[in-house]
Amino acid sequence: MTAERRRTQRRNSLTNIISAASGRIRTSVSTGNRFIILARNLSSRTKFDSDGTNSDGHTTNTDKSVTYSSTRGCSTQKSISFRSAVMRGLAHDRGLFVPDSFPTVSPEELESWRGLNYADLATEVIGKFVQEDEVPRDILAGIVKKSCAAFRSEEVTPLVKVDGHYILELFHGPTFAFKDVALQMLGNFFEYFLSTGSNGGRLAVLGATSGDTGSAAIYGLRGKKGVDCIILFPTGRVSEIQERQMTTVPDDNIHCVSVDGTFDDCQDIVKASFADEEFRDHVKLGAVNSINWCRVLAQTTYYFWSYLRVTDLEKDVKKVNFSVPTGNFGDILAGYYSKRMGLPVGDLIVATNENDILHRFFRKGEYHRRNIQKTISPSMDICVSSNFERYLFHLSGDDSSTLASWMSAFESTGKLTITGDLLSKAQADFKSAKCDTTQTLETIKNYHTKDDYMLCPHSATGVSALHQLNTADSATVALATAHFAKFGDACSKAVTPLPEIPKELSQLWSMETRKSQCPNDAKVVQKFMERKIEERTKKHKQRDEKKKMITNLLLVSAAVGVVAMIVSASKRR
Repeated sequence: MTAERRRTQRRNSLTNIISAASGRIRTSVSTGNRFIILARNLSSRTKFDSDGTNSDGHTTNTDKSVTYSSTRGCSTQKSISFRSAVMRGLAHDRGLFVPDSFPTVSPEELESWRGLNYADLATEVIGKFVQEDEVPRDILAGIVKKSCAAFRSEEVTPLVKVDGHYILELFHGPTFAFKDVALQMLGNFFEYFLSTGSNGGRLAVLGATSGDTGSAAIYGLRGKKGVDCIILFPTGRVSEIQERQMTTVPDDNIHCVSVDGTFDDCQDIVKASFADEEFRDHVKLGAVNSINWCRVLAQTTYYFWSYLRVTDLEKDVKKVNFSVPTGNFGDILAGYYSKRMGLPVGDLIVATNENDILHRFFRKGEYHRRNIQKTISPSMDICVSSNFERYLFHLSGDDSSTLASWMSAFESTGKLTITGDLLSKAQADFKSAKCDTTQTLETIKNYHTKDDYMLCPHSATGVSALHQLNTADSATVALATAHFAKFGDACSKAVTPLPEIPKELSQLWSMETRKSQCPNDAKVVQKFMERKIEERTKKHKQRDEKKKMITNLLLVSAAVGVVAMIVSASKRR
């Protein structure tokens, strides 16, 4: 081989090395640019302030997505975007966000949804409120699909027929309770909004739980980037499994706090924290309780789903009744809103336990606060139903002034009484029944003995209510809100031995737990939150700096390697 030929080969080899290295660099830059362009496209569709509104606090579109206003009428809390309503949770005037208008579903449109799976149907229902100007349809569909994938049943909320009526099983999610449906979706909406400009990418969730909301919120938010989740629960007033579901989650963005008091005390701490403007804005406070509109919206989806499944099987049924175990009023409110959208709903039955403030309201017009009784259905041990304010707003004729005066009087006296036409209207909207502990246990025992079907204590109140009101037929659905195994001690009073419990719950007993204790004091809880957020932020900053340093070292090492290859090839010329 001639010297000239060897020199030519070396030059070609060097050219190939440089070309390959350049190609890798171009690929990396191109990929990075695509991510940058995508992020810019997502975040620049609207210029968002800290909670997701535009510069004047309102949505910029006039003909697309539904907007929201506070029940209490503050001028700065009107015509708010979906993004902002979700990120704020509670309105800044302590009211709750309600839709400014209700989209309608025609009979033809409803029929066209009959063949859809749960995720696709839910996307259609939510998409009536949330359109392209808020969340691009492909992203909305992805959020819903990801949320539904967390369920053990392909149907997400399967429907079964028992004792002549239907039961909608809402306990096939990660925490075996109905709240998984909404809180999986809420967690994924939070993640999307934070990644596209809201709150500067930070959110501190403060929630109160009577048992099921806490674990469902934790499983929906664990590990979410930029999210700190603090859940308050009343000491000794949740079941042991409910507490273990919360306190066995090891993620460092999750904090469970046992509070000396009742659920209502925990809920009052949450409301007081939202009313504290300095604290709220400092920690970027958000809500996971059913005061957050996203939860109610997500829950409408299973009313549409179950209506379609019942009418698949019962060709003569034109309207479907729903009996709903009710504590904070969010679950049955979703049924009320579904009916307003055009879903053919018959009776909506409010089922309560001994803490029967809602039953007393619909029977006599008396929304009068009493002390909470501890029962075997602890998630319903509530004497002030936060979501009820939304219904009272509609009962007042969507009059925020009337609603504000009602709530002011109730907050100062513990009493709100309606009579006459208002009471008649309320009784036309909802029926109700009370189920005490004896009736609850009898219902659990009867359904297990006759039908080999296990009900949890909460679900049993809904089943008892439909029997009390003589609607136990093929046109009625009772909502089963939790798996019986979450309340084994209570269920064992009616059925022994209990059926085998799912392994996901039995393994909780062998897992380590962690929780904190706080007094019934909002300021103490707020200081605890600030400290935990600061600790985690500092820890993650140090971790990110270490990752960045390692990445830089790898890049330098790679660059040195490429240079060495070039130099080596050059020397062989």
